[in-house]
Amino acid sequence: MYVCLCNAISDKTLREVVRRYQPQSIQQLRQFVPVGKQCGKCIRAAREIMDNELQHAPLYKEIA
Repeated sequence: MYVCLCNAISDKTLREVVRRYQPQSIQQLRQFVPVGKQCGKCIRAAREIMDNELQHAPLYKEIA
């Protein structure tokens, strides 16, 4: 499903970016994908996806 129509960013892309880089804010997420830079309607959905993925992501110390 497309979350950001302006930049064609899908929920799958957002989930992969969050799992890989674990951004802690929308500003950090924007460093990896151009979400919410035009109309801004996708910010709420992007934040929900980011929060959901971060809750299920293993902590760095658990991996090591």
